[in-house]
Amino acid sequence: MADKETRLATAPGRTPTNLTQGGQTKAGIGESTLRPDGTLKVTGEFAYSSDMWHEDMLWGYTLRSTTAHAEIRSIDTSEALATSGVYAVLTYDDLPTDVKNYGLEIQDTPVLAHGKVRHHGEPVALVAADHPETARRAAAKIKIDYAELPVVTDEASATAEGAPLVHEHRTDHHIGHVPHPNIVHRQPIIRGNADEAAKKADVIVSGEYVFGMQDQAFLGPESGLAVPGEDGGVDLYVATQWLHSDLRQIAPVLGLPPEKVRMTLSGVGGAFGGREDLSMQIHACLLALRTGKPVKIVYNRFESFFGHVHRHPAKLWYEHGATKDGKLTHLKCRIVLDGGAYASASPAVVGNASSLAVGPYVVDDVDIEAIALYSNNPPCGAMRGFGAVQACFAYEAQMDKVAKKLGMDPVEFRQLNAMEQGTLMPTGQPVDSPAPVAELLRRVKAMPLPPEQQWLTAGAGADVRALPGGLSNTTHGEDVVRGIGYAVGIKNVGFSEGFDDYSTARVRMEVVGGVPVATVHTAMAEVGQGGVTVHAQIARTELGVQQVTIQPADTRVGSAGSTSASRQTYVTGGAVKNTCEHVREQVLDMGRRKFGTYHPAWATAELLLEGGKVVTDGGEVLASLVDVLEDEAVDLELEWRHRPTEPFDLHTGQGNGHVQYSFAAHRAVVEVDTGLGLVKVIELACAQDVGKALNPLSVVGQIQGGTTQGLGVAVMEEIIVDPKTAKVRNPSFTDYLIPTILDTPTIPVDVLELADEHAPYGLRGIGEAPTLSSTPAVLAAIRNATGLELNKTPVRPEHLTGT
Repeated sequence: MADKETRLATAPGRTPTNLTQGGQTKAGIGESTLRPDGTLKVTGEFAYSSDMWHEDMLWGYTLRSTTAHAEIRSIDTSEALATSGVYAVLTYDDLPTDVKNYGLEIQDTPVLAHGKVRHHGEPVALVAADHPETARRAAAKIKIDYAELPVVTDEASATAEGAPLVHEHRTDHHIGHVPHPNIVHRQPIIRGNADEAAKKADVIVSGEYVFGMQDQAFLGPESGLAVPGEDGGVDLYVATQWLHSDLRQIAPVLGLPPEKVRMTLSGVGGAFGGREDLSMQIHACLLALRTGKPVKIVYNRFESFFGHVHRHPAKLWYEHGATKDGKLTHLKCRIVLDGGAYASASPAVVGNASSLAVGPYVVDDVDIEAIALYSNNPPCGAMRGFGAVQACFAYEAQMDKVAKKLGMDPVEFRQLNAMEQGTLMPTGQPVDSPAPVAELLRRVKAMPLPPEQQWLTAGAGADVRALPGGLSNTTHGEDVVRGIGYAVGIKNVGFSEGFDDYSTARVRMEVVGGVPVATVHTAMAEVGQGGVTVHAQIARTELGVQQVTIQPADTRVGSAGSTSASRQTYVTGGAVKNTCEHVREQVLDMGRRKFGTYHPAWATAELLLEGGKVVTDGGEVLASLVDVLEDEAVDLELEWRHRPTEPFDLHTGQGNGHVQYSFAAHRAVVEVDTGLGLVKVIELACAQDVGKALNPLSVVGQIQGGTTQGLGVAVMEEIIVDPKTAKVRNPSFTDYLIPTILDTPTIPVDVLELADEHAPYGLRGIGEAPTLSSTPAVLAAIRNATGLELNKTPVRPEHLTGT
């Protein structure tokens, strides 16, 4: 190399300096790069949105309805306004424009209730004061005269003759194709002839399933800080999942052009879908603009249960037929999702539930219907798994039942009917990337089982935490039975049904302090998924630089879409990759202009950026990036889109509605105290195809996290709503239980990487799939241990003991 450098240095024309052997850029794609926020979070030093402070700020508080359905006869705020330290009290009548509603798709959610309240905990009034306790006490002085109205709580009360209409004057685009105004959206999926196919079945199995209302239970409550600007606008610092969607809904209510509502993402303490809808954003801005002072709002846990949407509870009716040799003949199913008082994401959840209702199986003849209700229950919307979770719980229970009736092994039965690449979905869409359903089942079944009755071999040193009941020391193995269960699921990736799903990335490349540096700026909401780590890895891989700066997410750059639907690494990662590729080409063009006569490879070779150098694909160094860039910078902002999708037909459900599918399989091992009805999940093994693991450590973390949320809804998590009053009974972590470290089992993960040629790097969205199959796997294991049918989540002790 030294001789080559000497020879090249004598060549005519401009020559680069600092030519050394090219080195591989570290911490790029495929490496387990540590997260920049990881250490800060585990040491308690990370700044979340609730930690924000402004020296002259006020505190905002939201007064919420104490009843689920009532006419508002009057609101008296005089006593609250007279309270010392109070700066403002706002009701519906104080809203500044004629735009008084908002919503993700259907603008049916009032900023503040007007005329009536439609669910328990609906915002009615706002208070700003100099201390949070002053704001709370002032809000308690607001007098509201309610006239109670009948409540709609289920399908029967929603569609009965003369049923109260949750929304009396609907004008949204769904109203024309639903059978009743209390149905938000309806999606049938019809393919083949299920009635005729049923005649070929040797066995027919049906079941009715109930899926409880799950909360996202993120640890960081809703919070934000609104600061009025000198230009009449407002700066909002908030924890959210989609900055530009928030902006689209906030600006019209405030009567401001979008450029005067400047949004910056603050530290987010988890989301899982619960931050897709607005919570305190408009309220903080209204109070800030009214008072002329910064206003901070932080929900406590009680408020948080009312401040965001939840997972749709569901009732599902399924019928499967199969031949005696184990082939599925048909499927009939009906899915009823309770969307609560406002639409939120219910139409899209219906689309997912219906189109994925068959599961990852080949069934040619299907008759599916999914609907979402309007009711006076709490609003429900996005949560990890988004409609596919409820369906997976039901169809996997059915797979076990059919296999049992046929006398077949449940895993072998699933493998016999498993879809593969080329299979047609019930919507008629071909699965055009790997679908290794049978292989995932094989892998998860082949994993070693944990030792049985480990408390017997441990003797006096047995750890009661490994037994049902744990530290309560309720058993030492008496009445404890082991069960094993399997499940597999299918989840779509990205936004579907014709939605213009794109993302934007701005990338700048320059020399700073004698070192080439890339700066990446997107509006992606980092909610804990590790996107900021992956974006830096992509930039290092594509631009060959070691130093990458990730700018804070805000609305100065174009939309990145929502951090949901397992889409951010695919779509915003795709946008970062695309912009980096264009930046790289401009950098190479600069090099060609400066050093084109220096070496023929500039014109003829495939050129790469690696280790801060321009190199040929054979590894020969042509120039350093410092020499190429000098004092110039390349700065580009570009949008990127995945392949287009299309809406499902409103009558048949046919259409290429999804861009990609992801698959995961689980094996659950449980031990059940049959006398007390207590369950200990010993292990939840998972095998998942991730396409390409861009950051293997983060991939495993996502799979384990999704698995744990599925475990929660299997055995403990449920928001309890009184069926007579529609009031929430358990809005606290005292009564709404989530898995702790003592409840979380060992979660071995087998990662399969079968590239999707249509996706950046061949990757597959991974965050949601493990949430699907973990729940039915746990239920299957409990059934295996007890012999009980168990068609409802979560499984409670009384379900196992019959008490």
